[in-house]
Amino acid sequence: MTPRHPHPLLWVALGWALVGSPAFADGVQKVPSRADSVRGEQVYGRCQACHALTYDRVGPRHCGLFGRRAGSVPGFAYSPAMKNSGITWDEKTLDRFLRSPLAAVPGSTMTYDGVPDPRERADLIAYLRLAGASKECRQ
Repeated sequence: MTPRHPHPLLWVALGWALVGSPAFADGVQKVPSRADSVRGEQVYGRCQACHALTYDRVGPRHCGLFGRRAGSVPGFAYSPAMKNSGITWDEKTLDRFLRSPLAAVPGSTMTYDGVPDPRERADLIAYLRLAGASKECRQ
Protein backbone atom coordinates (compact mmCIF):
# COMPACT_ATOMS: atom_id res chain seq x y z
CA MET A 1 0.00 0.00 0.00
CA THR A 2 1.42 3.39 -0.94
CA PRO A 3 1.24 6.32 1.54
CA ARG A 4 -1.32 8.99 0.74
CA HIS A 5 0.21 12.46 0.22
CA PRO A 6 -1.70 15.71 0.68
CA HIS A 7 -3.12 17.18 -2.48
CA PRO A 8 -0.49 19.29 -4.36
CA LEU A 9 -2.79 22.32 -4.29
CA LEU A 10 -2.70 22.19 -0.47
CA TRP A 11 1.07 22.84 -0.61
CA VAL A 12 0.51 25.74 -3.00
CA ALA A 13 -2.13 27.23 -0.68
CA LEU A 14 0.13 26.86 2.35
CA GLY A 15 3.00 28.47 0.45
CA TRP A 16 0.85 31.45 -0.56
CA ALA A 17 -0.42 31.84 2.97
CA LEU A 18 3.13 31.96 4.28
CA VAL A 19 4.35 34.34 1.58
CA GLY A 20 1.35 36.59 2.20
CA SER A 21 2.01 36.80 5.93
CA PRO A 22 3.47 40.04 7.38
CA ALA A 23 6.81 38.34 8.04
CA PHE A 24 7.15 37.56 4.33
CA ALA A 25 5.58 40.58 2.64
CA ASP A 26 6.66 40.85 -0.98
CA GLY A 27 7.99 37.27 -0.72
CA VAL A 28 11.03 38.45 1.25
CA GLN A 29 11.48 37.78 4.94
CA LYS A 30 11.46 41.06 6.86
CA VAL A 31 14.15 41.80 9.41
CA PRO A 32 12.74 42.83 12.80
CA SER A 33 12.84 46.61 13.23
CA ARG A 34 14.17 46.57 16.80
CA ALA A 35 17.88 47.06 17.33
CA ASP A 36 19.70 44.14 18.93
CA SER A 37 22.38 44.95 21.52
CA VAL A 38 23.74 41.38 21.37
CA ARG A 39 24.47 41.77 17.66
CA GLY A 40 25.71 45.27 18.46
CA GLU A 41 28.27 43.85 20.86
CA GLN A 42 29.58 41.71 18.00
CA VAL A 43 29.84 44.80 15.79
CA TYR A 44 31.64 46.59 18.65
CA GLY A 45 34.39 43.99 18.28
CA ARG A 46 35.56 46.01 15.25
CA CYS A 47 35.77 49.15 17.38
CA GLN A 48 37.96 47.49 19.97
CA ALA A 49 41.02 47.82 17.75
CA CYS A 50 41.05 51.47 18.87
CA HIS A 51 38.42 51.91 21.62
CA ALA A 52 37.43 50.42 24.97
CA LEU A 53 34.46 51.10 27.19
CA THR A 54 36.24 52.21 30.35
CA TYR A 55 39.61 53.57 29.27
CA ASP A 56 41.20 55.53 26.45
CA ARG A 57 43.19 53.76 23.77
CA VAL A 58 43.97 55.16 20.32
CA GLY A 59 40.37 56.42 20.51
CA PRO A 60 38.52 57.74 23.57
CA ARG A 61 36.53 55.57 25.99
CA HIS A 62 32.88 54.90 25.28
CA CYS A 63 31.49 54.90 28.83
CA GLY A 64 29.50 58.09 29.24
CA LEU A 65 29.18 58.55 25.50
CA PHE A 66 25.46 59.46 25.34
CA GLY A 67 24.90 63.12 26.07
CA ARG A 68 28.63 63.90 25.98
CA ARG A 69 29.96 66.59 23.67
CA ALA A 70 32.35 65.25 21.06
CA GLY A 71 35.96 65.98 21.86
CA SER A 72 35.41 66.41 25.59
CA VAL A 73 36.93 63.40 27.40
CA PRO A 74 39.47 64.98 29.78
CA GLY A 75 43.06 64.19 28.86
CA PHE A 76 42.31 62.68 25.45
CA ALA A 77 44.13 64.28 22.51
CA TYR A 78 41.32 64.95 20.02
CA SER A 79 41.73 66.50 16.60
CA PRO A 80 40.70 70.16 16.38
CA ALA A 81 37.94 69.04 13.98
CA MET A 82 36.38 66.78 16.61
CA LYS A 83 36.78 69.33 19.41
CA ASN A 84 35.07 71.98 17.28
CA SER A 85 32.40 69.74 15.71
CA GLY A 86 29.61 70.90 18.03
CA ILE A 87 28.28 67.34 18.20
CA THR A 88 26.55 65.99 21.28
CA TRP A 89 26.35 62.21 21.06
CA ASP A 90 22.90 60.66 20.80
CA GLU A 91 21.36 58.00 18.52
CA LYS A 92 21.00 60.40 15.59
CA THR A 93 24.50 61.92 15.75
CA LEU A 94 26.10 58.51 16.33
CA ASP A 95 24.23 57.05 13.36
CA ARG A 96 25.42 59.86 11.08
CA PHE A 97 29.00 59.68 12.39
CA LEU A 98 29.26 55.88 12.31
CA ARG A 99 27.95 55.77 8.73
CA SER A 100 30.98 57.75 7.53
CA PRO A 101 33.18 59.35 10.21
CA LEU A 102 35.28 61.45 7.83
CA ALA A 103 32.22 62.78 6.01
CA ALA A 104 30.51 63.63 9.32
CA VAL A 105 33.58 65.31 10.82
CA PRO A 106 36.04 66.26 8.06
CA GLY A 107 39.53 66.48 9.52
CA SER A 108 38.84 63.90 12.23
CA THR A 109 41.71 61.57 13.00
CA MET A 110 39.38 58.57 13.11
CA THR A 111 40.57 56.51 10.16
CA TYR A 112 37.84 53.83 10.24
CA ASP A 113 35.67 53.91 7.10
CA GLY A 114 32.48 53.47 9.08
CA VAL A 115 29.59 51.03 9.34
CA PRO A 116 27.63 51.27 6.08
CA ASP A 117 24.87 48.82 7.08
CA PRO A 118 22.03 50.69 8.86
CA ARG A 119 21.03 47.59 10.82
CA GLU A 120 24.57 47.09 12.13
CA ARG A 121 24.73 50.77 13.13
CA ALA A 122 21.42 50.52 14.99
CA ASP A 123 22.60 47.37 16.76
CA LEU A 124 25.93 48.99 17.65
CA ILE A 125 24.21 52.08 19.02
CA ALA A 126 21.86 49.86 21.09
CA TYR A 127 24.90 48.08 22.51
CA LEU A 128 26.70 51.34 23.33
CA ARG A 129 23.60 52.62 25.15
CA LEU A 130 23.24 49.39 27.14
CA ALA A 131 26.97 49.20 27.92
CA GLY A 132 26.96 52.85 29.02
CA ALA A 133 24.40 52.01 31.68
CA SER A 134 26.29 48.92 32.85
CA LYS A 135 27.96 48.49 36.24
CA GLU A 136 31.32 48.56 34.44
CA CYS A 137 30.65 52.10 33.22
CA ARG A 138 29.12 53.35 36.48
CA GLN A 139 32.25 52.66 38.53
